[in-house]
Amino acid sequence: MSTPVTTDPAGGLAGGDEATLTAAYRRWGPLVHVLAQRALGDSREAEDVTQQVFLAAWRGRAAYRPELGSPGAWLTGITRHRIADALAARTRRAALVEGAGAQYATLDHRAAEGMDSAVDRTLMAQELARLTAAQRTVLRLAFYEDLTHPQIAERTGWPLGTVKSHARRGISSLRARLADDADDADDR
Repeated sequence: MSTPVTTDPAGGLAGGDEATLTAAYRRWGPLVHVLAQRALGDSREAEDVTQQVFLAAWRGRAAYRPELGSPGAWLTGITRHRIADALAARTRRAALVEGAGAQYATLDHRAAEGMDSAVDRTLMAQELARLTAAQRTVLRLAFYEDLTHPQIAERTGWPLGTVKSHARRGISSLRARLADDADDADDR
């Protein structure tokens, strides 16, 4: 049985009316997409942000207070946060690539000996497997699914501080183990 369409978009969103969410998407989706496109400069990323905004609106509908602002203003606020998350993820990816490049630069002699990326992926998988399950989960979500710490906390149900601690400890462990492996290789 379908829910009747609420004539009040604010009340309908707050009340969890799916038809109102659909109407809100039709009405404010283009605005959200344009804001994301302008900020990110990438249509595909803007589409992802638009989807994330409306998913966040649906999930967070209980926190929406119509008396504090219009649905459009609320969605614009969510958009701003999702754009910031996308830009932060972009920065993290660039830093990761740069860091990996620096790490591999110290291992150039291995590349000269014909070591290919499959071996490196296997090594990384083995090192990830040595981490605790929580650290491994956080790092895989962060690097393979490109999720932010708040998004990881939301997906796992863990507190944000716990997610950050697992990420920090996991990266420290990986860094130490990879440095030890590099030192061992230099000694050979």
